[in-house]
Amino acid sequence: MQRLLPNRYANKVGPFVFLDYVVPVVKEIITENGMGAHPHRGIATLTYILQGEVEHFDSAGNGAIIHSGGAQWMKAGTGIIHDENLNYDPQTESKFIQGFQFWINLPAKNKAEKPAHIAIQAGEVPRKELPDESGWLKVIVGKYEELSSQIPNYSEQFLYHIQLKAGKSLSIQIDNEIEVAAFLPTHNAKLNDTEYQKGEFVEFDRIAGEIEVKNTSQIAIDILLFGGEEYTEPVVAEGPFVMNSQAEIAAAYRDFYEGKYGKIKPQQKQISPVSVN
Repeated sequence: MQRLLPNRYANKVGPFVFLDYVVPVVKEIITENGMGAHPHRGIATLTYILQGEVEHFDSAGNGAIIHSGGAQWMKAGTGIIHDENLNYDPQTESKFIQGFQFWINLPAKNKAEKPAHIAIQAGEVPRKELPDESGWLKVIVGKYEELSSQIPNYSEQFLYHIQLKAGKSLSIQIDNEIEVAAFLPTHNAKLNDTEYQKGEFVEFDRIAGEIEVKNTSQIAIDILLFGGEEYTEPVVAEGPFVMNSQAEIAAAYRDFYEGKYGKIKPQQKQISPVSVN
């Protein structure tokens, strides 16, 4: 597990306040009893699995399994407990797992809403082929041209997974005052004519203009591009909670210890693969 955000240069990018990268690794042992149930409040979690299978269950009664290329979004809202199983994908011949988990900060007015959950299978993720047979672009969050994700937008936000073929390039127009970052999970790439290395996290300035991605290698490469409008409300993060004041953090802990987030029912972990929309 590699922590990409926050880092020494950035505490957040638009509404994204947290990003963990599950680096490619072979997983031989099947996890069945969860990776550790824990609470959240004030955020939405987003799991995007490049390779593998993710089973979700929570104290609001939601449960689903997604496979390679799918995404799960959970609005913690006023408080929820959730857990996951991360395993290799039995629908493929690979035992590799690789993926991302983001925390998306909710506006203050949405932090007290009821929890919600959406599971999106790979075939349901909006995708388009790029011009000149350059590759493809998937919209995990937000919009791109005529494509729109199922995941709700509480502010301007986007997460794109771009794959570029050898020698190809793509330019994306970014509006003024939009915070944007890129991550290169697989190979080097040129971003606005600067060469960056595999595994680098790159943050751009907030001046309107184009971000050009070039693939100078001999094989296809992947790029994650994400961001959105600046979150201007106060941000107080502690443990699994992201709120707007220290008093709200204290209330989040108090409500959790008083059992107000509910409990995960054991039978939820014995579920069949489904798509919850």
